Amino acid sequence: MEIKIINKSQHPLPQYETAHAAGMDLRASISEEIILKPMQRELIPTGLFIELPVGFEAQIRPRSGLAYKHGISIVNAPGTIDADYRGELKVLLINLSDTDFKIVNGDRIAQMVVAKHETVIWQPVDALGETGRGEGGYGHTGNL
Repeated sequence: MEIKIINKSQHPLPQYETAHAAGMDLRASISEEIILKPMQRELIPTGLFIELPVGFEAQIRPRSGLAYKHGISIVNAPGTIDADYRGELKVLLINLSDTDFKIVNGDRIAQMVVAKHETVIWQPVDALGETGRGEGGYGHTGNL
């Protein structure tokens, strides 16, 4: 699928790093380094603007390496970019570690997955179909 994109950063367009990858890395587009202190969050610009087709969204997800090695995640993971949004893609990073984390221009800070979605039309009813699970919610299948 083709998606229109404006790239105001100095970096290459997002791309898949392996043949079967679902996500494309997003890079920081910043003029000076950012120090993310423990438990601090910061909105990081990417310099990218996209025009998604109706019926699609872009999901902004944490990079597993940053999460594992440095405790860096995304506050609203996954972030959702809607088809009618035309602003700059920005990533709301948070430092969940106990040490400072430095972000420099060009760092890979998140990944983006483009996914199809459905638009729901609610059908009000008085009862729902029965299932084996029923109303079993959090923890209903055991301790862990």
